Amino acid sequence: MRQVSHLVSSVFSRVSCSYKRDFYFVQITMTESVGRTELFPDIEPYDSGFLQVSDLHSLYYEQSGNPKGLPVLFLHGGPGAGVVVPRERCWFDPEYYRIILFDQRGAGRSKPSAELKDNTTWDLVSDIEKLREKLGVEAWVLFGWSWGTTLTLVYAESHPQRVKAIIVHGIFLCTKKEIDWLYVDGCSQIWPDLHEEYLKIIPLEERKDLIKAYNKRLNSEDHNVSLPAAKAWSLWELQIMRPQIDPFYVQFADDVEFCLNFARIECHYFLNGGFLESDSYILDNVHKLKDIPTTIINGRFDVITPMESAWKLHKSLPKSELIVAPLDGHSEKDLGILMALLNATEKYKTLPVENQSC
Repeated sequence: MRQVSHLVSSVFSRVSCSYKRDFYFVQITMTESVGRTELFPDIEPYDSGFLQVSDLHSLYYEQSGNPKGLPVLFLHGGPGAGVVVPRERCWFDPEYYRIILFDQRGAGRSKPSAELKDNTTWDLVSDIEKLREKLGVEAWVLFGWSWGTTLTLVYAESHPQRVKAIIVHGIFLCTKKEIDWLYVDGCSQIWPDLHEEYLKIIPLEERKDLIKAYNKRLNSEDHNVSLPAAKAWSLWELQIMRPQIDPFYVQFADDVEFCLNFARIECHYFLNGGFLESDSYILDNVHKLKDIPTTIINGRFDVITPMESAWKLHKSLPKSELIVAPLDGHSEKDLGILMALLNATEKYKTLPVENQSC
């Protein structure tokens, strides 16, 4: 039995659920107060540096906001996208939060750039723990979107005692179904014109395994091969971030270093199923998060990480909060998603702050 009410004037819908016998009840209601609608003002970090996490990899990290505040860790997308600053510092009240950002292996300012060796999900989970220990954080709020939701969930399942709350947007469980939807066939039915451009880089005889074919080109030592492939891979994803093509995202395709980092690392991870033990790994272990306050946010018209994964995650965590932005896509710039993310960071300001070194 399902009871649903809609108000067309709503900016986003708040979804709560409860279980009773064999019935699953869903109620969608208007939020009485939309809360904050703009990012916090730009700020500069009070601390930054590099953390050597292996003989090969060194990660860029930074801290801003209140050194004595509630620690929050921002986990960027991709994998390989890196942190776009200063914007990503501005999701959090700098008077309350100790804001921690870092570039994952091979991404952004981390070194070496676009390096695939010793670059797996489990390496990243280990890196997060090393960063936590270096910064003297007992436990933190995790804030991630897209691939960052995958990493958030895998890290939290591995170290639930180190997580105070979870805020995730654009849920990606790193299943073959999700990967094929975006890079093989599925999303192509919504954006066939753009997908045709994405296909052009691959000869007809190699299109039976598009990810493998792209991986071969992205790792070519010939830049006449790797660079066009990196741009085509990146442009496909950047153009479908929102229901309308947004020049803000498309401009990143002109950055050669960004495209190589983004495309090579993404393809490497998705060719290997995110290096997870099974296709259902995250949901199989999500019970470990049952006592962690969790806010799940997804755009109804997100074609990169469709709503199904957010719904499955929410059903697996009955105490979680699911917020659906009814007119939005994958972008954090979309108004409903932007407000939902900001309101979630405001909500978790009620969490206690333990003694910590900084």
